[in-house]
Amino acid sequence: MATLVLILILFFPVGALAAPVIDHSVVQAQSVRTEPLTIGEVLARIELTHPLLRATGVERIQARAKILKALGAWEPKFHNITDVDRYQNWNFLSVTHEHTAGFNDSKLEVGHPWGFSVHGGIRQGFGDRLWHSMAGVIPDANLFYEQQQMIFGGSFKLLRGFMINDEYAEYQKAELAGPMAEITVAQKRQDLYLAGAVQYWDWQVAVKQAEIVQRALAVAEDRLVQVEGLAKGGKVAPLDVVEVNQEVQNRREAAIAAQRKVEYEQYNLSLFLWEHGEPVMPRPEWAPEFQGETPLPTKEEIAAYKVEAKEDRPEVRNYYIEAKMNNIDLKLAKNYLLPKLNFAGGRMDTPGDWGVGVGYHFGAQFAMPLFQREGRGKVLYAEAEQQQLVMSQLYAEQQVSVDVDNWLSAQVRARDRVKAATEALRLAKTLEEGERKRYNLGASTVLFVNLRERNVVESAYQLYRAQADYAVARGGMLWARGVLSKPWPTESLAKYGDPKTAAGLSGQPVAGRD
Repeated sequence: MATLVLILILFFPVGALAAPVIDHSVVQAQSVRTEPLTIGEVLARIELTHPLLRATGVERIQARAKILKALGAWEPKFHNITDVDRYQNWNFLSVTHEHTAGFNDSKLEVGHPWGFSVHGGIRQGFGDRLWHSMAGVIPDANLFYEQQQMIFGGSFKLLRGFMINDEYAEYQKAELAGPMAEITVAQKRQDLYLAGAVQYWDWQVAVKQAEIVQRALAVAEDRLVQVEGLAKGGKVAPLDVVEVNQEVQNRREAAIAAQRKVEYEQYNLSLFLWEHGEPVMPRPEWAPEFQGETPLPTKEEIAAYKVEAKEDRPEVRNYYIEAKMNNIDLKLAKNYLLPKLNFAGGRMDTPGDWGVGVGYHFGAQFAMPLFQREGRGKVLYAEAEQQQLVMSQLYAEQQVSVDVDNWLSAQVRARDRVKAATEALRLAKTLEEGERKRYNLGASTVLFVNLRERNVVESAYQLYRAQADYAVARGGMLWARGVLSKPWPTESLAKYGDPKTAAGLSGQPVAGRD
């Protein structure tokens, strides 16, 4: 009997009930795969092809767009202006002279983030006014002939708006959009890595538990055939056949539930495995065995992990960028406390003034609010936000330290559970084997054999769950340290695709004028 049971266990198609209902074309292409699916491959495929990580990577392009938009405030501008005036001169004898004066300006205007702009170009004059009255000729800045002259001018902010202004503050914030996009990508990466890893281990547990249920079902079916034969010979009571048949049906129901559990975990895990734009359905035969125990980190390593977490975790790094943005707002707010003192000057832009010889204009503007309510309000708001960021950053730094301790505790407890569950499974198997021998000798009943076998299945369940929790705890420690926020190693990515086209690198700026 034992030999028959061993043969059934070895040759029974364990993964048959756990096969997916729908087989995608991508899965068909991988139907000949024999190597197990590792956690490294799962994370590598997330980095290479996951749509959500690719969508987040596009924020790098948006960051570049913000910089270009901010630079538009000082975009060099080419102006071409044509202006003509028609006017009359008269005296008391009503002698009237009609004249025409005009010009065409071609000039280039350039601004600077510090709050000043300059322009320069060429003015082409035309009309009869300059030929009738020499008073209309501006003698300086002439070029090749009398009615062709250089034009130039500019405007300057000397107090409010000097070196810091709304446009320059917007540009400085746009420069921080790049680092902010990197933090957003790192945040999405670590979330997907952790979620994919947990889903991978849940799938692994479901497959292993389904195998245990299938083996128990095979044993029960074999016993049913044996007991039915004994009942026909009158060696056992017919009630024993009913007892064994009921156990077969119970285990068959458990096998169907285990099949559904595997399919559920398969579909969830497929959303982390993409190939050619489609999720790849993992097969039960790809599930590897759980890894063994690894050494626990020392106190020195835990202290180093906490320092590492405060530097690498995106949640903390995000506050550093927000603090820089707040400093920009604070500088801008303090600049609003200064009065306005603007200066502008240059060649005249109206043909009437230019035609009669008025060549330059200069002006200064001074303005100061009496109570400075706007400026004081901006400063107060920026300082309050700065205090809020300090408290939030302090909380985030302490939170990541607690995360390291929390996942260390989870790893220690899961390791202890694995040891206890392993010993419990060993004892359950010993009892099962002893009870089966007693049954073969006629000293026990089918009920007690079934109870022992159920105990083995339940102990195996607990062991697999503890092993999965131990793997989750190890992954959680990597998450707490901020390791999962970094791209997966290039040498691992190269096994499954091109690292240069990884989803986490989408939107990477390329060489060019921008």
